[in-house]
Amino acid sequence: MNDLRRQVDSLSPAEKAELLDTVWESLEADVVSLTDAQRAEIDYRITRYERNPSDVIPWEQVKAGLFKKP
Repeated sequence: MNDLRRQVDSLSPAEKAELLDTVWESLEADVVSLTDAQRAEIDYRITRYERNPSDVIPWEQVKAGLFKKP
């Protein structure tokens, strides 16, 4: 798994996005079971992001906040 991580880290942002799309599509092909409510929430979040992509918080910032001591 470490080798895979190094390979992913060496990709450009565009290549990482393409890889993410490929992985997501393979998950869909494996019939990821989502409830109607889960699918609706995902669709809602995608629509919100597409309307205003600057409103998102980068994952690194979220992760850093999770482990920050009060």
